[in-house]
Amino acid sequence: MKICGAQTKPVTGNIEANIEMHLLFIDSAISSGADLIIFSELSLTGYEPTLARKLATRTDDERFDVFQKISNERMVSIGVGVPTISGDRVFISMVLFQPNKPPLVYSKKYIHPDEEPFFVSGVNFPSLIVNDTSIGLAICYELSIPEHISSAHKSGAQVYVASVAKFAKGVESAVKTLSDISIRYSIPTLMVNAVGPADNGMCTGNSSVWNSKGQLAGQLGSSTEGIIVYNTVSGEIVEKTI
Repeated sequence: MKICGAQTKPVTGNIEANIEMHLLFIDSAISSGADLIIFSELSLTGYEPTLARKLATRTDDERFDVFQKISNERMVSIGVGVPTISGDRVFISMVLFQPNKPPLVYSKKYIHPDEEPFFVSGVNFPSLIVNDTSIGLAICYELSIPEHISSAHKSGAQVYVASVAKFAKGVESAVKTLSDISIRYSIPTLMVNAVGPADNGMCTGNSSVWNSKGQLAGQLGSSTEGIIVYNTVSGEIVEKTI
């Protein structure tokens, strides 16, 4: 199968504009044969914790119907980042749209201490099955928690995909961690980051793929939008600037 990481520059707080942008990336990814497309952490709003409560929504949000429609018609799975809400609790979530299935919500279980004033720990699952391939998912800080990758590995994850929103220093740390995970568990790993302003800083892209030996197989730039597609069978990498 082919897994795509979509590196976008979110428009801060504008879900409608970001949906339109996501559609362009999804179209490009589908043209490259992607079976699963993953966007960065909180890709539909930008990583802005102080705005999250105001922007938080639910999976039945009609604005998301377009993702389900594309998933059904093009037989592709799509994971978008958005704050979700239940009662008065706000979560950092990835909403996953799969062909002819109800949306799944993967909410960040391990949240960074800096996030605690804005979000609560959520419920997620150790792996996602797409085209008979088990995908371990992570949202940003989770990739640094050994118990998280261990749970994914025990569930049979064949690939590990981290959706993140990281500045330069965080990218440097994540690069080492994901390479180490590839080596330790002998599985490919992917990091999907954003570019542009976020939380009074700047996300620095470098969305990347490591092979099962921990070797960097492909990497996008630090400031440009694009997609990176990994073929789990051949190991082939496709990179495109949008």
